[in-house]
Parts: sequence; C-alpha cells; structure tokens
Amino acid sequence: MTKTFPAAAVSPRHIAQQRTGSWADSTHSVIWMTQGGMPHQFKDTQQSWIRHISSMMVILLLMWIAQSNLIDVYGTPIPWMAAAIPSTVLGTLIALAGLQPALTLWWQLVFLAASQFIIGPVLTLNSTTIAHSIPTIETLNQGWEATFGSFKYLISIDPPTGAADGSLMAVWTIGLWLSFLAGLFAVSAHAWIPLLSTLPLATAMAVCALLGTNIGWHRVVSSIVFTILLIVWMSWRLKCMEWGRWLSALLIVLLAAAMAFTGTVFIPQHRLVLRDWYDPPISPYDYTSPLSGMRSYIKDHKDDVLLTVKNLPAGTPVRLAVMDRFDGSVWNLSDSTEAADSSDYRRVGTSIATNEHGKDFTAVFIVHQGLNDTWLPLAGAATSVRFTEHNDADTFYYNSDTDSAIFSAGMRNGMTYTESGVIPVTPSDVTISKTTVAHISQPPAQDVPDSASKLATAIAGGQTTGGAAAQALASTLKDSGWFSHGLQGDYPSQAGHGNYRINKLLASTAMVGDSEQYASAMALMARELGLPSRVVMGFLPKDADGSISDARTTTMAGHTTAIEFTGNDIAAWVEIKLEHLGWVAFYPTPKETKLPDDNQNLTPPNPQTLVRQPPVPLTDPLRDQAQAKSQSSLSGTDANDQVPNLLWLRFWRTAKAVALYGSPLWAIMIACGIILAGKAILLARARRYGAPQIRVASGWNALCALAVQSGITMAGTRRDQAEAIANQLTTSADALRDLSREADYATFSGQPIDSQQASQYWSRIDETRHTLLHALPRLRRVKTRLSLRGMRILAHKRTKSHAAMPRNTSFNAALDRRNKGKTS
Repeated sequence: MTKTFPAAAVSPRHIAQQRTGSWADSTHSVIWMTQGGMPHQFKDTQQSWIRHISSMMVILLLMWIAQSNLIDVYGTPIPWMAAAIPSTVLGTLIALAGLQPALTLWWQLVFLAASQFIIGPVLTLNSTTIAHSIPTIETLNQGWEATFGSFKYLISIDPPTGAADGSLMAVWTIGLWLSFLAGLFAVSAHAWIPLLSTLPLATAMAVCALLGTNIGWHRVVSSIVFTILLIVWMSWRLKCMEWGRWLSALLIVLLAAAMAFTGTVFIPQHRLVLRDWYDPPISPYDYTSPLSGMRSYIKDHKDDVLLTVKNLPAGTPVRLAVMDRFDGSVWNLSDSTEAADSSDYRRVGTSIATNEHGKDFTAVFIVHQGLNDTWLPLAGAATSVRFTEHNDADTFYYNSDTDSAIFSAGMRNGMTYTESGVIPVTPSDVTISKTTVAHISQPPAQDVPDSASKLATAIAGGQTTGGAAAQALASTLKDSGWFSHGLQGDYPSQAGHGNYRINKLLASTAMVGDSEQYASAMALMARELGLPSRVVMGFLPKDADGSISDARTTTMAGHTTAIEFTGNDIAAWVEIKLEHLGWVAFYPTPKETKLPDDNQNLTPPNPQTLVRQPPVPLTDPLRDQAQAKSQSSLSGTDANDQVPNLLWLRFWRTAKAVALYGSPLWAIMIACGIILAGKAILLARARRYGAPQIRVASGWNALCALAVQSGITMAGTRRDQAEAIANQLTTSADALRDLSREADYATFSGQPIDSQQASQYWSRIDETRHTLLHALPRLRRVKTRLSLRGMRILAHKRTKSHAAMPRNTSFNAALDRRNKGKTS
C-alpha cells in the first residue's frame, strides 16, 4: 500500500521552533539536530568525509594508472606528470566541493570551465604566457583549439610527440572531466550510485589505450593493478567488504586478483591503437618522382649554393628522398599496401623515436635560392626537427623508416631549421662482406631489362653472402663505368633512369652516365639477385673525384663548422638491407674525373653475354617518362601528365574543415545539448541528493522551475504558487495543492520522512511536470525545455521556510498572540 504524508497540519510548536531558530532548516542539514542527536550526527559526518576522501584517493590512483598509457606517447614521464597530476586532482576536488550546499553544480561547472580553458592552457602552453603564469590571448586561443585538436594530434603523429602544439591538453581534458564524473558519482549518498564511477574510470582506461601505443607503459602490470584496485574499492564502497572480517575480505581480494590475471595474462592480448588505423594526411604519390629532377639541379644550379649546414659532422651525406618502387619508367615511393617503408610519412612531435646508435649531432640547415622542392634535406636519423617559423611544423612530415621528410608547403629561400639526430656507425668492408641479406617485403621491380639480370649474375652470382654480392656490384660498376652528366661540352649521356636508359647503360657499347643511372642500375641488379634495395637521392660532400670528403667542411668562429652544398653535390646512391646492419649505403658511381673519350674502350664487362632489348616506345627518350607526375605507377597505370594544383587542394581541405567545424549549426546544437544535459544533471541530483525532507522540498522546486521556464509568474507560499500554476495553465489545481501540502509538511513538521516517501513524491512530481509540459503549445514547449530561467530555484538547495509557510493560518495567529503576551 502506497505511503502518504500524514494529513495532520503543521503544529504551532514546530512553527515556533522554526521562527526562534531552535532547530535547523531541513535544507541546511541532512540530519535533524535534535536533543541528543549531535554526537551521532558528528560521528556520521566524520565517517562520511573519511569515506569520500578515501574514495577520491582511489579515483586519483585509478585515473593515473589509466593515463599511464600515454606516458610513452609523450616520450618521458615529466611532461605527462605536468598535465595528468594537476588535472585529476582538480577534477576530484571540484567533485568533492559539491558536498557543500553553497557550491552547487552551477559553481562546479564554472570551476570546470576555468580549469579547462584557463588553468589547463597556462600549464600545457606555458611558453605563450606572461611570466609563466598570466595567460595571453594566444594562450586562451591555442588552449581552445587544443582541447579538441590535441586528440587528433596524438593519433596523427608518431610517438613520442613531446609537449609541443598543445598535445598535453588531451591528457588534461581526460583527467579533469573523467575524474570529476567519477568523483561526482562516488560521493553520492545513494547506495548504488557509486557503481556508476566505474563508467568514467573504464572510459579513461579505454580512451588512453586507444590513444596510446601497441606496447603501452607497463600495460600488463597497470591493467592488473587497475582491476584489483577497482574491484576492492567498489566492494568496500558498497559495504560488501569489511576489513574486520578478514576471511571475506581476503576472498574478495583473491577473486579480484584472479580476474585481473586471467584477463591480462592468460588471454591473448591485441591492443587496438587508433594511430594504426589513421590514414596519413599526406600522400607522397602527389609529388614528382624525386630522382626525375636530379639532373635539372646540376644543369641549372651546378655552382650555386643551395644548402648551408652548420655543425654537421664532416663527411656526412644529407638525404632528400628514398625510393623503393620501380615501374619500368621511374623510381618512386612504394604503395603503402605493398610496403609501408618509403610511403609512411607522418606528422611528428618535438621528439622522434629512433633505434639507431652512433654519433649524436645538432645541425642548423639554411635553405637558399634554387632549392624549392618538397623533399626536406636531413642527415642521419633525426630525433628532433625544430623550425624557426613555428607554422612550418604544420607541413612537416617524417618517415622514420627511411629517415627522410616531406615539407608539403615547399622550401623557400632563407628557411632555417635545426635537426638533432644520430649518425649511424658505418660498418667496415670486412663486416659487410660477411653479413647475410635481410628478408623484407618490397614491391617487385617491373620491366627490368635482361641486361641487368645477366650482368648481375655474371658479377655477383657466385658470392656467398648478400653483403659480398652488393660490394661486387658496386665495385664493378664503379671500376668499369665512365662518368658524364651529359651537359653541354660533356660526353653524350642521356638523362633518365628507366628500363630503356639502364639497358643502354649496361648493354650498349658505351657504359656512360652519372649517379642517376648507376644507382638505378645497381638497385635493379640487386633486386635480380634477391637483395632488398632502394635508391637514395641527396647531397654528398664530394671532392674533385666525386668521393665523400671531410675537407668540404670548414671551421668558422669558435667551434662552429659549416658546409655549403651546391647543385653539383646532388647525387644518388643505393642502400641494401643487411642482417643486423640495417640499410647500408653503396656508391656505384665512377669517379667524376673518369671522363670518357672516343679513343677509349667504353664497353661494359662481358658484353657477349648481354642481349640488347628493343627500345621501349617513349614520348621523350631523353627522360624515359621521367617527368611523370602524381601517382607515377600505382596499380600498373602510368602517371598523370599534369601536376596537381596543391594550392587548390589545400584551399579545398580548408574550406571543408571550415564548413564542417565552423558551421553555426554545430554551435547551436552543442549549446542546446549542454543546456539539456545540465538540466538533466540538476534534476537527477535534486532527486537523489540529501535527506528525504530535502528531496521532497527539491521536488517542489523542480516543479516551480518548470513553471517559471514556461513563462508563469508566481509568488507567495507553496499554496499560492500552486494556485498560480493552475490558473495560468488552466489545469486542475487539486494535484498541485496536494503536492504543495506534502512539501510544507516535509519542511515544517519535523516528523521523519523515509526515502520511499520521497521517491514516491518525486514520481508524482515527474508525472505533473510531464502533464504541464505537454499541455503547452509545441513552440512554447521547446522554449521551456531550453530556457535557463528558474534554474537558480532548482540549483539552490536551501529552502527558505519563511517564504514557503502559510501566512493566514490559525497556527500563525495563535503563535502571534503567544509571542505578544510574552513581550508584554
């Protein structure tokens, strides 16, 4: 049978007590402060605070364990700690502040907004602040952008990302909001609401794992500790675990440990990482085959300084591009579906991970007029690349497999950047000759001339190791060939490196060319022998013979060194993958002083074994289709003849982003969603928070708040408010009067109200709110749902009893006469 409130009216004694202040308002205190009740109340309050603080400490530990998945993403624990620790502490403190009636949910939202958009940017974007403490407009602007953009930044950049570009705002946002939600549920007085704390905690674990790496930071240990701690805490929070009963407590701990070990150790693990599924934002096939334009640098800028490098170790090559796919016409980058090594260019952070070991260096690169390509010069294996112009980092893409980079905006005169990296140790010839070949996946070379296969077999077919075979190929080509760029005044030498040109180099009566042809020939010959090969183009510090020389590096003021690379220094060479040595460089080009002459024998070795192949029909024999653009040989098709308009593509991407993220519709939808979510949270909090008397009073406040939002004006006692609602909405006043009387009874009677009565009262409030809302016209109903009027009534937990008391009652008259007699 449904319980109802007693029909008896509020006694004069309780009204007098209320006026003289002998007992506290039920909205100010959860427990009545009656005679003899103070010690019990104090004990309950003390135990409640101990429980809440203990829960917050556990939530902090669980959040830090979940966020530890991002430590290796940022590279080191220091930047991670700078964002993870203060964000979670702030989130839990804001949740704990909700226990104070004066700090309602509205104030908590204000604290959260200030923490997210002011404190967070100050800590994570400290370089943009004044005196490292005062935020600037740039700080706030970048903080707003990084709040959402940092998540995309983490999955689009290979770890470690470092702390640049606001990347720490991702861990700050996760820690602040999810720890707040977990704490908000944990401090609830309802018995089962703390169970909901597992949702934000599990969400933090899942999100950080998705944003993390395949390895994670001690992920097995972290998962086991997280699971055990969560199960034990929830058992204690739900009062299923008492430490005094050590046997049951031990059983729960053992069960938690069994679940943790079973789920993390004995079940095969496969971590899904969003970074692995994120398509790189740049396609290297949109650019010209790098090797195709090599001779144009030599022709147009042979003596012009194109690049100056300071503090680069002497004799270090500088690479521009690495190519591992040959389609019969040009060398280009492989399709990522066939081999990801040369095509996987990604955004990187302030630090770049590398497994190379050798000599560390930090060099400054200065680009000069004439070097305006998109292939950025770098040396060794980079560990960090920093640009003088901050915006340049937005168009920088790095490939850690080939140690090469693309600068999609195109290099410009005066462009300066600093590279820190490692120069790998060069193995000795003896070591190379004893090393076997490594086995990797590479796209097969297409339309390779028979001359390359036959000559490769004749030269190195009998070698026992891959290293020895590669040495034989390089030395034979270098010793047997002749050098010529084919420029005006040089011995005739056609440009290009396609099958026709390579066949002409190896099978004709004159083995003449430059590094473009010799590097292509050796790479194809190595492929025919089963050696994984690729062609590299870059700058070599050459001497007069074309050999690498330390003498090109000069010493400036102090200990600063510098080297100037000209167009004549651009060359191509070959890298072979050897077991345990990685990619080893070979230089098959003859000395540049070994010039051909008509009176000399220019034939390649063993010409009788070579079979001349018919020329491939070419539209431009001098280039072997070397001017192919865009996707030069994807899926067996020839390249497009037109250069893609990168400016138009960039404009189109920007326009789509502005249309998608800058639409006013998004702002309107987000604002409406925030309003509806905030009102739903306030209602849920009012329904469940506090003692039953407070919940009943909050139920009537919820009804009044809806009435105010619908445009009703009302004042006076609860009975007056009920009459005003009934008259202005032309609805029955009986149900409203009953609700108002029950709210008055709960507030002023001093009689105990149980939780079931409060829940039943709220059920009737919900039905009445639903009836009133659907009695409104459609447009007015929408305005009511989105209105913020009257929210102070719902958010304010203090019920002002003097405003809610009936005025002209017999009890008031009797009380007035009694007080008047005492006064006289």
